[in-house]
Amino acid sequence: MILVLLFIVACFLAFSNGANDNFKSVATLFGSKTIHYRGAINWSTITTFTGSIAAIFFAETLVHNFSGKGLIPNELIQAPEFSVSIALGAGTTVFLASRVGMPVSTTHSLVGALLGSGIIVVGSSFNFSKLVSTFLIPLIISPLMAATLSLLTYLFFRKIRLALGVTKKICVLAGGKYQPLAEFEPKKNLPSIDATHKKTIKTAEEPDSVQVYQGQFIGISFQKLINYGHFLSAGVVSFARGLNDTPKIVGLLLVIQSLEIKWGMLAIAVAIAIGGLVHSKKVGEVVANKITPMNNGQGFTANLITGLLVTTANVHGMPVSTTHISVGSIFGIGTVSKKANVKMIKNILWSWFLTLPSAAIFSAIFYGILQQLS
Repeated sequence: MILVLLFIVACFLAFSNGANDNFKSVATLFGSKTIHYRGAINWSTITTFTGSIAAIFFAETLVHNFSGKGLIPNELIQAPEFSVSIALGAGTTVFLASRVGMPVSTTHSLVGALLGSGIIVVGSSFNFSKLVSTFLIPLIISPLMAATLSLLTYLFFRKIRLALGVTKKICVLAGGKYQPLAEFEPKKNLPSIDATHKKTIKTAEEPDSVQVYQGQFIGISFQKLINYGHFLSAGVVSFARGLNDTPKIVGLLLVIQSLEIKWGMLAIAVAIAIGGLVHSKKVGEVVANKITPMNNGQGFTANLITGLLVTTANVHGMPVSTTHISVGSIFGIGTVSKKANVKMIKNILWSWFLTLPSAAIFSAIFYGILQQLS
């Protein structure tokens, strides 16, 4: 029964992961008004699921890192109660964060849960040095690196854009085409447009004004190139997240020796997809719209940096947080545009600070309960 419970709570953790994480990779698509919410989450679900399946073949290092191996004695890792408490501790933390709309890290939650149950099991024998070097250092450095790189990369891209003579214009998407704001004619009885002040238009069919790039590159509309690149970069981030997060959860299932890793990967991939489809809107709204406003080019830059860093971490088996990198990249854009919502950033940083101890406490409590029941 304990092994069945382990499988169920691992799927709960995967569901919570999807609810909190799936939309982050396409948040820039939604935030820059490149695509509507449903289209964005569908694209994320497809590409994340593909990355989860790819993890079957390419993510063995992460699977073993998050089994707890090296942090506590190997014989204790084989105790199902240990894995159940980790999955419940991390899953509860991520699920509660999703309910209030805070974008927290599943990786951070897992590290906290490992710490909480690990200390209860072995006390001072817990391998704190490995916890710091393998888990905490990458988690701290990666968002700072992402913010810096996205800031510098956007400045570089902007310099190239200006050198090519590509400008920006405020437009409205109407009838499938971008119309300059000053030329757009709303229907009768709808609010008039103040072109001088470039007010945002909010009607039933034309919800918002957007920045559109004017110009061509190698004979192709620069705006189209940015849109294609933006979709591709969002897909890369989603794929990398599926590749990075799925094996972390599957590592908890290694105790179930009768379950092949590939079937565990598939079950976790499905649970992540379902969580993202049915329960990701609150977190999506925060990451897409409440950190900083952004246009297509800025969203593309943030996603490009996120995809490069997460993919590089995957190659080297480093347990970084896609959440930390994604939010860091978007904050970097907000810094260069001087439109970052500092209050929201502070709230997110507080949620990150509380993630590890919360998961540790939940995990320790669940482990104590399971010990009493066994």
